[in-house]
Amino acid sequence: MEQSAVIRCLRSEIDEQMKKYGYSLTKLSKLTGIHLGYLSETLNRRPPRPITINLLDTLAKVFHQPPGWLYELYPEECFSAEKVSRPRMIPFLTRCAELERFDLITSTTSKLLEIPKNIEILFYVAEQLWEKGLQNESAHFYRLVIENERDSFHDRFAISQYRLFRASLGTNAEENKEAIVRFELYYNRLAEDFQLDALLQMTNVYYTLENWKKVERYADELRELAGKIYQDRLRKRYSTKPFEPLKTERHLVVYYGQGFLLKGIALTMQEQYEEAKKYVSVYSNLGWFELLDEMGKKEVEKFHVWGKGNMLMLNLMTGNQNILPDFSDFLEENPTDTLPYMLGMMEAANRNNFSVDDVINRFCERIPHPDIVTTHIKRKQLFRFWYEKAIYNFKHGRRSCGMKDLLSALHLAEKMQYSSGLRKMILLMLYEVDGANEQQEIQKVLEEMQSEN
Repeated sequence: MEQSAVIRCLRSEIDEQMKKYGYSLTKLSKLTGIHLGYLSETLNRRPPRPITINLLDTLAKVFHQPPGWLYELYPEECFSAEKVSRPRMIPFLTRCAELERFDLITSTTSKLLEIPKNIEILFYVAEQLWEKGLQNESAHFYRLVIENERDSFHDRFAISQYRLFRASLGTNAEENKEAIVRFELYYNRLAEDFQLDALLQMTNVYYTLENWKKVERYADELRELAGKIYQDRLRKRYSTKPFEPLKTERHLVVYYGQGFLLKGIALTMQEQYEEAKKYVSVYSNLGWFELLDEMGKKEVEKFHVWGKGNMLMLNLMTGNQNILPDFSDFLEENPTDTLPYMLGMMEAANRNNFSVDDVINRFCERIPHPDIVTTHIKRKQLFRFWYEKAIYNFKHGRRSCGMKDLLSALHLAEKMQYSSGLRKMILLMLYEVDGANEQQEIQKVLEEMQSEN
């Protein structure tokens, strides 16, 4: 009785709108493009055909109602005799998330979870939202799965932990650190294809946190897992049994190559340059890698280019400034990756006390503006570039240029809430800034930051 009363209430609201606009079912059918018989079965038949969320949204447009019209009455269309209709519940929860109707999500999922097996519905909704690129909206459902899944080794629990980790990543270094610490307990419960993506993400996060030992650890795991999967795929290629393609975000060669690349970077940052060269040599020449489609071949070519540039940087790091002309030629030929190579060059120049003015004057205009840098890795590279360039200009007596670079780095560190970066800037300021005008400039920037916060 209660259910039918609510259903009549939902349909009575629609009936009120039809009377208000003077619409017959035939007129409504023409306006909505929905078959007259279908509308009749939905609105007039006893018992009626259930209303779909798409139909309700269509009617809302016809009646000039806002998105989400009558959604508070809709859940009863999804429940009957303690059963739930997946074909109606999943689109309803998805639309609620898209419209940020978390009040309805909370009340509906509370009833839904009275039956534990319905957690599968919440996971399915979360995955649909994720596939649509709605990561923030999906996070609410992944949290519900994590909180209510009894088996912490179930696939959907581990995947939910991974998706929530990914959704939590942003430009705030401290929040990224908290997210990866929470997730580290669960990554090895994922299926192997998910693990590849997870390991690559984790290694990149620790790269931004400058935790080089962790970068080494996960880069080693990434290489080992990618190599294992590669050998397994080679064996299966000659098998008569069909096998599932990898469900990864990138080509398999990317994970294998990135394992070597990130290991090389970690060793470079720990000044183990000769050891790093061994890893650069491997990812520079991945043409032997089988199972390559056109996309895979393009990725191999990218690694070749990166390897060439990184080997030049390593030679600069060890003091070989004679290769600066080759380095300039490389930047000229590869304009899309200017930032990381210019950063490496600045670090090498400061370490070995040689001049790179000609290269700076030639290519510095390619350094991106902070407002168009979106990834945390690129922002960290940009911060480090301006920091190293400030040191370089101070060393060469160009205090005005050094001040501008220092302020650029200071703005970026504050914007990223990069605490260790801010400490670096404070130490540099204490050491280099001694003029009254320079102190006033710094004070003005700090006051602006405080005002913004």
